[in-house]
Amino acid sequence: MSDGRLEGRLVALGVTGSISAYKALELLRQLRGEGADVVVLLTPSAGRFVGPLSFAALSRHPVETDVLGLLPDERIGHIVVAEAADVIVVAPATAHWLGAMASGLAADAVTATCLATAAPVVVAPAMDGDMWSHPATQANVERIRGWGYRIVEPESGPLASGRSGVGRLAETGRIVDAVVEAVGNRPIRAPDPERRPPVVEPRRDADLEGRRIVVTAGGTAEPIDPVRFIGNRSTGRMGVAVAEAALDRGAEVTLVVGRVEVPLPPEARVVTATTTGEMRRVLLDLLVADTSRAGFDALVMAAAPADFAPAQAADRKLPRSGGLTLELVPTPDIIADVGRRIRGELGESGSAERPLAPRPILVSFSAETGSFDRVEEKLRRKGVDLAVANDVAERGSGFGSPTNHVVLFDPDGGREDLGILPKRVVADRIVDRVARLLLERGATDVSTVDRTSAVPEAIP
Repeated sequence: MSDGRLEGRLVALGVTGSISAYKALELLRQLRGEGADVVVLLTPSAGRFVGPLSFAALSRHPVETDVLGLLPDERIGHIVVAEAADVIVVAPATAHWLGAMASGLAADAVTATCLATAAPVVVAPAMDGDMWSHPATQANVERIRGWGYRIVEPESGPLASGRSGVGRLAETGRIVDAVVEAVGNRPIRAPDPERRPPVVEPRRDADLEGRRIVVTAGGTAEPIDPVRFIGNRSTGRMGVAVAEAALDRGAEVTLVVGRVEVPLPPEARVVTATTTGEMRRVLLDLLVADTSRAGFDALVMAAAPADFAPAQAADRKLPRSGGLTLELVPTPDIIADVGRRIRGELGESGSAERPLAPRPILVSFSAETGSFDRVEEKLRRKGVDLAVANDVAERGSGFGSPTNHVVLFDPDGGREDLGILPKRVVADRIVDRVARLLLERGATDVSTVDRTSAVPEAIP
């Protein structure tokens, strides 16, 4: 939650080549949440972990990757940053970077900017435990600390090497607090936007203009009685991010939501479906425009419908005395049912019908724990075009987290590991794939179909 502690400040975020470079994306988001304008500097090795495009999209500034690089207005990029930034934060800072900085070797944009600035500098190291404790590293840390640099020391925990020890990048909240403390009550160095790096609005192709995209989000609540229900930990954050990404590319989005804990985009048409059965009914209703024509171009099933529901819900609140035994039954497999209806294998009457055309793109989500062994089989069985799998037990991934670590599976055996990214960046990657699949399939525009009277705004 933001309290605007960095309102109006320009923060330069330097990222070096550590495996924890992906955490800088979340740090950027938190700095912006505090009101800061953020510009990003990358060392060459950092760009091998997280590309400049992700940072540029989130910061809305050109990313500095080269000490000789020029801004679009021909100014020297790292010099403009050095002169305008209110604070520079280097996170993560590798042992290599600490050595280069302590020796004044300006071979990359991060070091060069620190050497050229009068702004305070905050450094958050991250590396293997033995590297952190080595006398050379400690000497370099003490040297730059002597210059007034604030060091946010690494934390103890599992490391990329597989061992455990001190070396993990500090939690982003600690780093933000250090940045706020370093700025203090200093006056803003460059309040004039003309003195700062230019803002570059990310260019988004309107490649989904005229397309109808349906996205599901959140968890379902299967009633036990009028008070209690069976649910899960889904907050709807991932599904809402997908809806926003599709809206930004010109799509007409219908967002079918269960229980969600995040704001919904006002541009989307929202349909509420509390239970798995209700969500299935809404989607099958949305799916068919007439007897053989599809009502939407793509479905992204990012919701987490319950897999089981009580066999019978009580109509009165059950007493807590004496314990409670529930008989659970499987809920409908929504996307499998949708896929069968698309292929003409299943109608609402249970009989075969004509396949729908143009055939919508289907994207499923698969929340797993520890292994993705089942994903390919589920993809083939459900007949989807793309399966998005994530390990919800992994730190920084899954329910409620602002980031997600997903792997994309396609029917041809393709597998793309996106690594841990902010959920909005993950959403953009998923929508990229949807747009590409629609282009390859050559689906015609279905936006002229009037579905206004066919879909309820909510199911009671």
